[in-house]
Amino acid sequence: MAKIKSDYNNLPNTQASVSKLFGFESKLSVPAYKEPSEHVPDIDDNYLFDRDTTLAILAGFAHNRRVMIQGYHGTGKSTHIEQVAARLNWPCIRINLDSHISRIDLIGKDAIVIRDDLQVTEFQEGILPWAFQNNIALVFDEYDAGRPDVMFIIQRILESEGKMTLLDQNKVISPHPAFRLFSTANTVGLGDTTGLYHGTQQINQGQMDRWSIVSSLNYLSEENEIQIIQSKVKSLNNEEGGKLASSMVKVAELSRKGFISGDISTVMSPRTVITWAENSEIFSDIEYAFRLTFLNKCDETEKTIVEEYFQRCFSEKNESLNTLD
Repeated sequence: MAKIKSDYNNLPNTQASVSKLFGFESKLSVPAYKEPSEHVPDIDDNYLFDRDTTLAILAGFAHNRRVMIQGYHGTGKSTHIEQVAARLNWPCIRINLDSHISRIDLIGKDAIVIRDDLQVTEFQEGILPWAFQNNIALVFDEYDAGRPDVMFIIQRILESEGKMTLLDQNKVISPHPAFRLFSTANTVGLGDTTGLYHGTQQINQGQMDRWSIVSSLNYLSEENEIQIIQSKVKSLNNEEGGKLASSMVKVAELSRKGFISGDISTVMSPRTVITWAENSEIFSDIEYAFRLTFLNKCDETEKTIVEEYFQRCFSEKNESLNTLD
């Protein structure tokens, strides 16, 4: 079996200042790139970093640790990894491990190509061996929803020095020194013990042990979420807008409590609240925008509960607060 030895290029060429890039002090020395390249995510200047989660992700980049971010839907797990990568100018690719992702999607397959006007069969690499051999931060989204055959492919590369065997090609490939591996999950490999996340699977302990860092990311504090909404929707960046944003966040918090307790099956994420605020700006009507953004996505049997959340947070407000000028 042939062993592929790569001439590694694209190694990190600078050191990042944690305090300058992320706003908090840390002794961690993090490698980075001076300039962005094709697969580096765009920077969101208004993104608010959670210190503990950011440190966990930075440790993954700095020390080649396998990092899993666990948390409820809508807490920004994948975005957090992307925004850290963006500030390090580190190429980052996300793969959603839904039930349709198969072994051949990741590894590759034989395909018919044209060579010298003739049809020939040629093996085409999947995204996993390509990323494995490049300076890519690979993020497996919905990791606990992956199919068993896919999970066993991933298990071997979870080891920091792990190599990948391409049986189809009779090859063994080594990881690029700047290859990094992350994942996001709603559970911590225990399956759906709460009834909130249908489709998640139990992950065997041997594989969970290979994730060297597991960080939990919770929803933002009310104050921080209001701050983000006001930074995204400029018309709310004033005193009256702050009151509106506060009421919107309170509705979201009630939906999250209802979701966790099992009263409703649809949760309002921070992203949804921002979209609601943006739609309110378009329609100049908070309640109408709420229906279009969130209420119409809810189950018919749960809409009464969700409408009650809205009324509870807005009923005591002055009528003028329900309309944006």
